[in-house]
Amino acid sequence: MNVSMWGKALRTIPRITTEEWNGLDIISKWLIASRAGVLIITFISAGIAGLLALRDGKFNAGLWLLLTFGLLMAHATNNLLNDVTDFKKGVDQDNYFRAQYGPQTLTHGLLTMRQILAYAAVSGVLALAAGSYLVVLRGPLALWLLVMGAFFVLFYTWPLKYIGLGELAVVLVWGPLMIGGGYFVITGGWNWNVVLAGLPYALGATSVIFGKHIDKYEGDKAKRIFTLPVLIGERPARHTVAGMMVAQYALVVYLVVIGFFSPVLLVVFFAAQVFMQAWKVYGRPKPAAPPAEYPAGAWPLWFVAFAFQHNRRFGLLFLLGLLADLAWRGIVLLIAR
Repeated sequence: MNVSMWGKALRTIPRITTEEWNGLDIISKWLIASRAGVLIITFISAGIAGLLALRDGKFNAGLWLLLTFGLLMAHATNNLLNDVTDFKKGVDQDNYFRAQYGPQTLTHGLLTMRQILAYAAVSGVLALAAGSYLVVLRGPLALWLLVMGAFFVLFYTWPLKYIGLGELAVVLVWGPLMIGGGYFVITGGWNWNVVLAGLPYALGATSVIFGKHIDKYEGDKAKRIFTLPVLIGERPARHTVAGMMVAQYALVVYLVVIGFFSPVLLVVFFAAQVFMQAWKVYGRPKPAAPPAEYPAGAWPLWFVAFAFQHNRRFGLLFLLGLLADLAWRGIVLLIAR
């Protein structure tokens, strides 16, 4: 076992040679192949659902753990199937964007088609098993949530991403489906206010996929992959992402003003420094080459890197704010007594 590689694969998408790959254990290979470094996006959504359930006095640790495990496995399955689909369609050939920023295990010959399908099958079965238990427990609405989740896992890459619906799918999955649906399976009750409360983070997750699609705008356009940036244009896409980031903060302020959150949720504004960096980046086209101070090995990731960094900072502060909100409400209750 290579525990240090596990940690690296959970933080980043490591670039790796064939010789290094051959020396890895099966868990390291699965983490790298499934791009586990981006699974934190899903973990934060599950965390938001759990904390909102805890705030309402309806938290169940066992159900939250099962929900979180199932969502992480589903996200990993989608990443694996994404590589399979694009490989079969020939998208990742000719040094395409995906093959530049990290190992595309099929294109780079690290896994055979049979092996990566086995990885996807195991991950998918684990996700389905977790979801099936929750369906048995929670009934028809949970079944619909499972069906919708399976639909997005199977069809995000094709056809949704190819017809400008990939970005919409992300905001639906990481918001209403994961946070609203997660809250439901934990508590047994649907709450539209929870869906609204999850929207700031869902917009952040969408900004990441938007940024990735802007980064590969030229490649997608040439290959006739009609992501939303390709459909609306590179500059409007950059402005759209900047607007979504502003909306994240505006929604938190609104939720504080209406009293759904206490003012401690304004802790998300401590992400302002990262936000300003992203704002400046999205204000101009991608440079032809990375600036001298840009982290070695991060290129050709550009827009997506800044969106991911902002979303991670905002999301973790959002979780911290929810924890502080819980503490604040507990103090208020004690004083009231």
